Formats: sequence, structure tokens, C-alpha cells
Amino acid sequence: MPFPRLYAIIDPAQAADRTPVAIAEALLTAGVSLLQYRSKHSSSRELYQACRSIQQCVRRAGGLFIVNDRADVARAVDAAGVHLGQDDLPVEMARRLLAAGKWIGYSTHDLAQVQEAEASSADYIAFGPIFPTASKENPDPMVGLESLAEARKATRKPLVAIGGITVENAHAVMEAGADSVAVIGDLMKARELSTRAQEFLQALAG
Repeated sequence: MPFPRLYAIIDPAQAADRTPVAIAEALLTAGVSLLQYRSKHSSSRELYQACRSIQQCVRRAGGLFIVNDRADVARAVDAAGVHLGQDDLPVEMARRLLAAGKWIGYSTHDLAQVQEAEASSADYIAFGPIFPTASKENPDPMVGLESLAEARKATRKPLVAIGGITVENAHAVMEAGADSVAVIGDLMKARELSTRAQEFLQALAG
């Protein structure tokens, strides 16, 4: 299966008055097939409950659901996989916790980290932030499109660009070598979430 071009990330800190499930349903209705849930301030129980509910929605829609950071929660809700950061469990350790065939994504911020991820069993690599981003409390330094192009040369795995990506710059990011764009802010802040998701899908088509 080709890697989905839009990788939508649900962050309750940016959800305004919408529940994570309502956001998931709006994205799925728009045609988004790959969703991640990222909550940096939830308790383990809160995270599990939210992920279980989202996973039920995603499964009904035939999509893929990824849990951020927590391989144990991903396993508990039978998610499609987990996305790991530089401070999370090592990829191979997380692999032991998950069932066969589950996805593991790995965040990278420079070429050396991309090369490390390429040598691991990670299924895809996230790289960024490509542009300035307000979605993280302490973001890593911006890498830009030229570094994205270098990262593309360093891996054969699916490459997911993240950080400050909007409908307006998404096509340029794909042209620089990304297989997919991960989006938080430009989706979460949209008044009409489904419409914005459709605009992304149209911008990324072809």
C-alpha cells in the first residue's frame, strides 16, 4: 500500500472545544486515512481511553491509527503502530512490545539521525521541523527544504515531513522529497476541519 500523503496528527492541546473523537471523525469523513494521536499532558488512563475511542472510529473507516510515544498504549488498543521520538523507547525495544506487522515511525531532526533510523527496523522516518512551528513547546531547530532533500537521499524508507506545513507549502515539501506531510496546526486551527483536510488532500494529489 502506498504511504498516505497526508498524516494528520490530533493534539488535544489545540483542539479548542472539539473532542479527539469528533476530530477523528471529521478527518476520516474528509478522506484522511492515517491519523496519529499525540497528547503530552494526559495521564496513562486518559491516553488509553482517548486512543481506544479513536481506534474504534478509524477501524470502522478502514484507516490506520498511530499512537505517539507510547508503544504500550498502541498495543493495548491494537493500533496500527507507534511513533517514537528521540527520547522514547529505542525502535528495536518497541518492536518487541508490538505484534508482528505493526508500524513504527521514528522522529529525526538531522542527517545523522536519519541515517540511524535507516539502519533500524523503523517502517517510516519523520523529519523536521521543515518550517517554524508552534505545535511543540520546545521545537527543534528548523531544518528547511534543502535538508529535507538531503534526508531523502539518505533513506529508502517512507519519509514524512513535519513542522509548519500548510496547504500553501505542502506541494513544495513533496517536491523536495517527502512521501507524506504530517500536519497538526493547519488542521487543528481550521474552523471547518473537514474542508481543510480536503484542501490538503487536493494539494497533495498527483
